[in-house]
Amino acid sequence: MSILHLPQTILEKYEVYERNHAIAILMTDFPEEYADIIRILENFTFTKEDILTPGGRKSPIAEKLDGEFYKSDWIEKQFKIKISVDNVDYHTPSHKVDCYKNRVGVEIEWNNKDPFFDRDLSNFRLLHDLNALSVGVIVTRTEELQEIFNSLGKGASYGNSTTHFGKLKPRIDGRSGGGCPLLVFAMKRGCFVG
Repeated sequence: MSILHLPQTILEKYEVYERNHAIAILMTDFPEEYADIIRILENFTFTKEDILTPGGRKSPIAEKLDGEFYKSDWIEKQFKIKISVDNVDYHTPSHKVDCYKNRVGVEIEWNNKDPFFDRDLSNFRLLHDLNALSVGVIVTRTEELQEIFNSLGKGASYGNSTTHFGKLKPRIDGRSGGGCPLLVFAMKRGCFVG
């Protein structure tokens, strides 16, 4: 299975990138989680107001996406990892995954600094190596949205050093996610409804 197996409605709204058969794993082993992801992303849009409204801890766009996952019983999850060496326990908690359900993790990176991608990929890699995560999904944006941000006077807030697919793809291609199956959905203009 490949990107070509995704619904056309998804391909019109998102640039999709896959590593290590993530789509096949989701469709075959996690059909409920796959259906949630597709339904949420098919229905997702953002507006001018979403872009112009200042965010606090999270932008309104990331909050909107998180909220849809939470309505479908996904949770924010931090894993408690313990390593024992000669009867001494070392506790090393993972970074929180934005949305998690049944071994599938989703990170939403709308407008953070691009090193957040390193954190997400490292976390997915670790959790996959420890057999706690089967697939990691990242939802971000394409660079083509910069034209919209510029036209709204928000271009400086969405600069080149923020999270967008152009910053993520080289990290994935450089194997920053290790062997973890990864699936990226980068929002295109089709997500914007003005």
